[in-house]
Amino acid sequence: MSIVTDDRAVIDPYAASRAELPLLGRANPLSKFGALAIITVALVWSIDWLSAGIAVFCELLVLPLAGLNLRLLWTRAWPLVAAAVLGGWSTAVLAPDKGPLIFSVGIWTMGEHSLLLGVGFFLRGLAIALPAVIVMACTEPTDLADALAQLARLPHRFVLGTLAALRLVGLMVAEWQTIGMARRARGVGASGNVLSGLAAKLGQSFGLLVQSIRRASRLAVTMEARGFGAGPRTWARPSRLSAVDAWVVLGALVIAGVAVGTSVLLGVWHVVY
Repeated sequence: MSIVTDDRAVIDPYAASRAELPLLGRANPLSKFGALAIITVALVWSIDWLSAGIAVFCELLVLPLAGLNLRLLWTRAWPLVAAAVLGGWSTAVLAPDKGPLIFSVGIWTMGEHSLLLGVGFFLRGLAIALPAVIVMACTEPTDLADALAQLARLPHRFVLGTLAALRLVGLMVAEWQTIGMARRARGVGASGNVLSGLAAKLGQSFGLLVQSIRRASRLAVTMEARGFGAGPRTWARPSRLSAVDAWVVLGALVIAGVAVGTSVLLGVWHVVY
């Protein structure tokens, strides 16, 4: 869709709105997922603390390009941070103790080698998870669907299903909160007991599952009634690659190369077998 003014200048309202987005928001979703794959492949083969730490530092520097700050990143990624901390602690405690013993509490012992291994596991988890959070925070579901259908040439059923799923994530969060408030208003799980609270959460999860199945059924009927899946479809907005996408991929190569290269030069790089 375009608007022709009196001076015959053609204005694309969608392009004008995209100009207000941060740099990574203007990049094509395929280039962002390609950059994500580059960093993941570079870090998945190593578990040393230096390469992962450099990658995490570089990824934090990229936050303003995605319109994020540390506070917004924490609200989105705190479960991943908690999982990385738990994984790093477990690795440090269970890994073989080599080198000087740092502490020993009961059956838990930790040496210098196991501590570095746990820190490396923690930083590696963050370095792999943070790019995914950044990419999803600055990627519009509709843009992702356009890129998957037009550039990746994926089947329309898969693309539209992915778009519907991404669109319904926020709705599922709102329904979870609504079900929780409704159950609290009826006094369900209000005894304060841990077991009753767990049972209440299980019941709330079952209610959300029922609502999700009903909504998915209604959505499928609606999409079928409107002709989805009946034949080849056209797309309202073209999905193209630009110079921004080249910079995104180049930036991912630089981050991966600097992280792994520095670790190799300093003799810290440790390959996962």
